[in-house]
Amino acid sequence: MKLLSVNLGRAKAVPYTDHADGVTGIDKQPAAGPVRVAAPGPKGVGGSGLAGDAVCEKRHHGGDDQAVYAVAREDLDDWERELGRSLANGVFGENLTTSGLDVSGALIGERWRIGPEVVLEVTCGRIPCRTFQGHLGETQWVKRFTAKAAPGAYLRVIEPGEIGAGDAMEIIHRPDHDVTVALQFRAVTTERKLLPRLLAAGAALHPESLATARKYVSQHGV
Repeated sequence: MKLLSVNLGRAKAVPYTDHADGVTGIDKQPAAGPVRVAAPGPKGVGGSGLAGDAVCEKRHHGGDDQAVYAVAREDLDDWERELGRSLANGVFGENLTTSGLDVSGALIGERWRIGPEVVLEVTCGRIPCRTFQGHLGETQWVKRFTAKAAPGAYLRVIEPGEIGAGDAMEIIHRPDHDVTVALQFRAVTTERKLLPRLLAAGAALHPESLATARKYVSQHGV
């Protein structure tokens, strides 16, 4: 398991975002050197967990529970075959492009060590939006991305430090449940009947998903 690239974005004006200032940081490019990683603060206030990475729409992105976004290079390769076009590292707006790691199959609460210092914890999958669709320029992209249910993973920062392209990655903790990123994604998007299963992940789950699951159970039962 290896980190192929660390990708950073700058605020850029585009016609396809709902941000009040018409800007987005989704167009991320591989960094040339090491990047500092740390918890950014609560959602709505904190942005990215990576120094130099812009998060413009803080209502929906960034914050401690979505500090870092990871996508497997293997998933990008799969999309390349389906779309018939090249997809560079960072094109999905991911901060980390990985190799040898099943990112969407990771368990909620799973912890990864990257390089000698940084430890990250998986919280949830990425929900596609209008900005993502506009950035990719693919027809019905939100629908297609959702149907594949391989969303990549958001992570919180457990131990800060520096990371860089080529760093080794290892899974240092796997919780005792079966709630994967892909399952969480399906539960909050297309298969609401799966929501009760998310409760097994407990506090490791993104707080918004946990609240959604609890509300569903209170209304519909297990």
